[in-house]
Amino acid sequence: MGIFTKPAPPPRVVKAAAGFSRNTGANALNRYYSFPQDDLRARAMAVPTLARARNLMASVIGGIPLIMYREMWNGKEIEQVPEAPRTWIRRIDKNVPNNFILSWTFDDLFFYGRAFWYVTEREKTSGYPSAFTRIPAAAVTTLDQVGPVWFGPSNEIFFAGRAVDHRDVIQFISPIQGITTNGNQSINTALKLEHARNRNASALTPAVTLRQVGGGEPLNAQELADLAAAYDAARYASTTCALNEFIDIIPNVSTPDKMLLIEAADYQAREMSRLANVPGYLVGVSLGSYSYVNSKEASADLYSFGVKPYADCMAQTLSADNVLPRGTGVKFDIENYLLEYETNNAGAASDQPNIGVTENA
Repeated sequence: MGIFTKPAPPPRVVKAAAGFSRNTGANALNRYYSFPQDDLRARAMAVPTLARARNLMASVIGGIPLIMYREMWNGKEIEQVPEAPRTWIRRIDKNVPNNFILSWTFDDLFFYGRAFWYVTEREKTSGYPSAFTRIPAAAVTTLDQVGPVWFGPSNEIFFAGRAVDHRDVIQFISPIQGITTNGNQSINTALKLEHARNRNASALTPAVTLRQVGGGEPLNAQELADLAAAYDAARYASTTCALNEFIDIIPNVSTPDKMLLIEAADYQAREMSRLANVPGYLVGVSLGSYSYVNSKEASADLYSFGVKPYADCMAQTLSADNVLPRGTGVKFDIENYLLEYETNNAGAASDQPNIGVTENA
């Protein structure tokens, strides 16, 4: 009697994400010539206050290192115990430094309210990501969410018009709506104001106006031009000018602050600092009442009011189960950053303790 054995099933083949039939957009991630430049962001960066606020916050996020931790219960509370970092913590994208990818990830969150990383490599044993690259948010469209308010991670992602497998995309969703949509009207007002200031700065304003008064036949255009030229020649040749009773001199009362709309520009800069959630004194906005702020307080204010929501968004997203094993997490080393900033500026603070001003309550 023959012995029959059930044949073993063929080994299961797990295809890499790059082989996914709707992942053609991943092939365009290294073709930088196809990356679009967004007009909305360019318009916002043309506003000096917004550019200053963006650069301040980007420099903070890009300059703080990431550290790993493990959550453990000590009998009273959950404690964060330092953990040996994974390889990607020190080099997120192998082509660029962390300063670059972290700063531009914040840039996407700041302007568009979301950011994207594509997983370029995974660990062979665990399958967790080991390398990433940034997908510019301006080139991403999601068919299941049209925005500008985002409700969660998208399952239908397209980059440069081609599909990308959402399982290989880390999606950062900001708690703050992107300023290109939230502050579009204020940005347009600021740009129109800058255009008016530039026009006034280029315009030549006469020092005086000569007006014919009294009776007599009005001067024609040529006679008025000759009169103005003769007046200028006499004024530049000597300190005394002579006119008859039929010509009145009207001095121009326009001043540089009025021509350059200084008060309007200060008000609009204050509006832009509110839009960017950055204390006004950090972006050079003049305030009404003053109290001095030292460098430590200024850096703490910048982090607390401007940087923290974005930093928490990035850290918590990178601590999710699709990036790290459960129970481990990533955070920005903000404590050492503030301590190092205070130490490096201790000498300068003793010589010049106050760097800015803030408005009294």
